[in-house]
Amino acid sequence: MPDETKTSLYHKRKRGVDGVLRGLIYAAAAITVLALVGILLYILIRGIPHLSWSFLSSSYSETDPTRKGILPMLINTLYLVALTLLIAAPIGIASAIYLTQYAKQGKLVKVIRFTTEVLSGIPSILFGLFGYTVFCTLFRLQTSILAGALTMSLCVLPTIIRTTEESLLAVPQSYQEGALALGAGKFRIIMGMVLPCAMPGVLTAIILAMGRIVGESAALLFTAGVSYHMPTGPFSHIMESGRTLTLHLYQTAREASSEDAMNVAFATAAVLLILVFLLNRLAALLSRMLKKG
Repeated sequence: MPDETKTSLYHKRKRGVDGVLRGLIYAAAAITVLALVGILLYILIRGIPHLSWSFLSSSYSETDPTRKGILPMLINTLYLVALTLLIAAPIGIASAIYLTQYAKQGKLVKVIRFTTEVLSGIPSILFGLFGYTVFCTLFRLQTSILAGALTMSLCVLPTIIRTTEESLLAVPQSYQEGALALGAGKFRIIMGMVLPCAMPGVLTAIILAMGRIVGESAALLFTAGVSYHMPTGPFSHIMESGRTLTLHLYQTAREASSEDAMNVAFATAAVLLILVFLLNRLAALLSRMLKKG
């Protein structure tokens, strides 16, 4: 018979180690949450008191102290998010469908997935240099919203492809086998069954992409430009230079020479947080609607 004393000591030692690890995990989680809450509260407390309707609905001027609005930058940000998703989302979703439903799972697919993972880890400043060289100079788009959107499409494509791919792979294989047994075609199964089941994950990919687009600055500094003028037209504006909210925050904080300038920077940061929250809530609402449907 095993020694009951040794067994008891082993279990006590094991419970002690488990308790220490559990405490470390809880401490790490608490530190993460407290850091996040602290950053959010600090920005909101510094920024919200300086928000006003005129701040949100007027233009900006570096020389006129009465014109410190962010309407042009807000419009540029929404333009950039919409245009980037219009370019990147169809390509990313189609790529994920091909990798999971059509491509033979061999070396080529492994190379594509490895390349996608490598792209997701490239610093955004390199995307900016590439976008400036190719889109702004070679394609002669100059610094414009369109050049920035094309550059950001390259930045968010890995996220959309990998997240959508995992969502498609999570759909039970029995669904497709049952549909094939009933005589449904491959394309019809994908569009009518697999993709709708994976739609919450696809929307998660889009949410992550939106957060990357709204928060990006380095890549857009070279491609979208830093102009803060009001848009001249709904469609021609994409060919013009325009700074986003993140770039405006960077430029304002970098050139801040007074307390008022820092107040503008913190107010812009608060608007950024609120905008990201609203976009995420909208995407989550669409996800719940699709689940119910």
